[in-house]
Amino acid sequence: MNRNIMFALVGGMAAGFLAGYFVFSGGSREAGPVVAAPTANANAGAGTVMPAPSLAGGMPGAMPATALPSAEAQARIARIEAAVLADPKNHDAWVALGNEYFDSHQFKKSVDAYGKALAIKPEDPNVLTDQGVMFRQLGQFDKAIANFQKANKVQPTHVQSLFNLGVVYASDLNKPDEAAKAWNKVLTIAPTSDQAAQARQMLSQLKK
Repeated sequence: MNRNIMFALVGGMAAGFLAGYFVFSGGSREAGPVVAAPTANANAGAGTVMPAPSLAGGMPGAMPATALPSAEAQARIARIEAAVLADPKNHDAWVALGNEYFDSHQFKKSVDAYGKALAIKPEDPNVLTDQGVMFRQLGQFDKAIANFQKANKVQPTHVQSLFNLGVVYASDLNKPDEAAKAWNKVLTIAPTSDQAAQARQMLSQLKK
């Protein structure tokens, strides 16, 4: 599933709570509550949308904390691991590895792989967004916030990072005013986007 849609589709708001919305940057991501970049993944590259509230460890809508990769995924991971070992400066390979770890719910490994990619190209809003989603899955909300804010600073029209910022503020940090700011900005930047439609729904829930 496209990461951009995942973060935004994972979950919903019910009884005043976000059930799981997050947006990824754009690689194939398994369905499930929770916001990567063009590389080996065919769909990567837009900035993942995450599902709200749901973390590994208990909150509804979170991606499973443990999930064994399929044999095919394990083979892909092994090939990419060999590629980055042979060429540690291969940005796209690090992103692809982060995407594979992301999809197989290996959150810490995904964060680390994205970190290697960002060390090479530090201002990639899609990778920052996807790493932010993984930080959120690890319960590191401040780091997730920092990633989404940086992604939006690098690219002010980066809707996924803004949308995800609102999710963390609303569902994880209990800061509805900050969430509203982020989601209202989504409405300004991309009023006809899927994220804007979801933002409107969640903003209406915040007022209840």
